[in-house]
Amino acid sequence: MSSNKIKFVWENKVYSINNPDPNETLLNYVRLKLKKIGTKEGCAEGGCGACTVVLGELKNNNIIYKAINSCISFLPSLEGKQLILVEDLVKKNGTLHPVQDAMIKYHGSQCGFCTPGFVMSLFAMYKNFSSYNNERIYDSISGNLCRCTGYRPIVDAAKSLNNVSKLDQFYNNRKKTLKLLKKIDSKNLSFKNRNKKYFSPKNINQLKKVIKENPNSIFLSGGTDLSLQVTKERKEINSIISLNSIKELKFIKEKNGNIEVGASTSLKEFELFIKKYYPDFNLILKRYGSDQIRNVGTIAGNIATASPIGDTLPLLLSLDAKIVLQKISNKTVLPLKKFFISYRKTRLKKGEFIHSIIIPIFKKNIFKAYKISKRFDDDISTVCASFNLEIVNNKIKNVKIAYGGMAPIPKRAINCEKTLVNASLSEESFNKAMKKLERDFAPIDDMRASKSYRMEIAKNLLIKCFLEIKNRKLIRLS
Repeated sequence: MSSNKIKFVWENKVYSINNPDPNETLLNYVRLKLKKIGTKEGCAEGGCGACTVVLGELKNNNIIYKAINSCISFLPSLEGKQLILVEDLVKKNGTLHPVQDAMIKYHGSQCGFCTPGFVMSLFAMYKNFSSYNNERIYDSISGNLCRCTGYRPIVDAAKSLNNVSKLDQFYNNRKKTLKLLKKIDSKNLSFKNRNKKYFSPKNINQLKKVIKENPNSIFLSGGTDLSLQVTKERKEINSIISLNSIKELKFIKEKNGNIEVGASTSLKEFELFIKKYYPDFNLILKRYGSDQIRNVGTIAGNIATASPIGDTLPLLLSLDAKIVLQKISNKTVLPLKKFFISYRKTRLKKGEFIHSIIIPIFKKNIFKAYKISKRFDDDISTVCASFNLEIVNNKIKNVKIAYGGMAPIPKRAINCEKTLVNASLSEESFNKAMKKLERDFAPIDDMRASKSYRMEIAKNLLIKCFLEIKNRKLIRLS
């Protein structure tokens, strides 16, 4: 059974919207329909954080609070969640929330345009954790830009929250909120607004039916990239099939020496899981957009988008990852290295979607990954490099090297790899391999970097990998 209504919790009530516009952003709904204008539009692409709101999600009889960019979230993403805006943090008697109070006490605001976004990012941190160190604070506000206050007073305000009570009004209303969230029926969504259609099936069988009846639809998995077609390119997306509500696609599991990640699993969940196996993968993900982006975005979405500078792609290539592609009738497993055809073109066929990603666990190998960008946090890669080496008795037995930002597609450095296989772990071997990168790649000049700079960086990262392995010491700016 399908519903043409989205339902969500706000201000201790269940709200419903009939046949919403699938292309309307949550930000526009908040400002224009709810008339709450504390949430701002800055960049309309999820880069500045002025639009940050928090969604409360029901999970195992608990509420998980996620900061998201409302400027690149479509309105149907509210389904089954609690909406929390900056105005909601103030009690009915006018008492400020501890996060707001801290920002005032520590002078964390000047012009004030970015302040609501910072407050909401810190509110999500305050609700999800019991203590706040520098790393946690920096992660929480990495997606928020301030052009006048500077970050020190904001960080000081965040640190002061260690000394305040966690029993705010949201804690006091928790039982009521849980009851309201559980009251919302979990139904397949199917609605039409003028010429635009939106589907959000709850299981794969229903998904197959929707695909069969609507073969020309665009899949949404996360949506932090797809939404830019509306907010930046001013296009309309006529038919969307969201994978975000399919529980069968939300999983991470270790099995038979592999990690398998479902297509709807958020980058944030994967970031926390992968640290145990590949710490450098975790570090790259911490620089992938921001908390707001990673709370929504997915690896499947990153793969399907097929950007040559998609941060996870060179890492997955060097780890020899495979993807499970699903059609209406069957599944196929494809090595990721065969998935990319040309610039933003892949082997995905009409009606086919990514079910999951399979990542081998190389217990004996050394895995390294580096990202070069103009800004450390929340920026797109200029060059991203990843190295997976099996070394036995100071000899390179196996090696897989991949780069992003060096070609129209994320790509393995095959000639470089061939030079290093069966070579000794020495500077001489890596110097020879470094020259072979010129045969593997012909980068371009663009607004992010010149081709000569990219090639120089690619070579330097290869040498950096060697030095870290040889000296058993990390060479990191952070």
